[in-house]
Amino acid sequence: MEEENVILVNQNDEQIGLMPKMEAHEKAVLHRAFSVFVLNDKNEIMLQQRAGQKYHSPLLWTNTCCSHQREGETNIQAGSRRLFEEMGFETGLTELFHFIYKAPFDNGLTEHELDHVMIGYYNDAPKINPDEVENWKWMSIEEVAKDIQLQPEIYTVWFKIIFDEFYHFLEEHKI
Repeated sequence: MEEENVILVNQNDEQIGLMPKMEAHEKAVLHRAFSVFVLNDKNEIMLQQRAGQKYHSPLLWTNTCCSHQREGETNIQAGSRRLFEEMGFETGLTELFHFIYKAPFDNGLTEHELDHVMIGYYNDAPKINPDEVENWKWMSIEEVAKDIQLQPEIYTVWFKIIFDEFYHFLEEHKI
């Protein structure tokens, strides 16, 4: 299977090229990404635990799903595609905001992403893809915030950044 490309962007989210995903992470090149948060009618977030075979952040807890857009794909199309691939369901998504972060990992790779954060609503159990997701659970926004303080090492870097920097966006979009 051919390695997927990521979309290289400048600080204004304008596409400036394509690069194989691993190369972009090895070179810490800024590229487009997205993070999807799904909430239920109890204002709980569906969290996923990343699969153990992931090339970075294996078995860490994070938002409902995340990945990279494909060339020609809108942020919403990419989020919807990956939500179905990882969690096995579809729901409407709304883009909330985007931000840039850079985070090195122990394995020598670095995430340098312009991350588009989206929100959707769903009340049922997902049908997780075991190649992508180890486990899942619902947690209230308040419980997640407390748990990140107590055990930050079990969460992904980008998830903690979103909570630290952009918690109010999630609070404002409660049902």
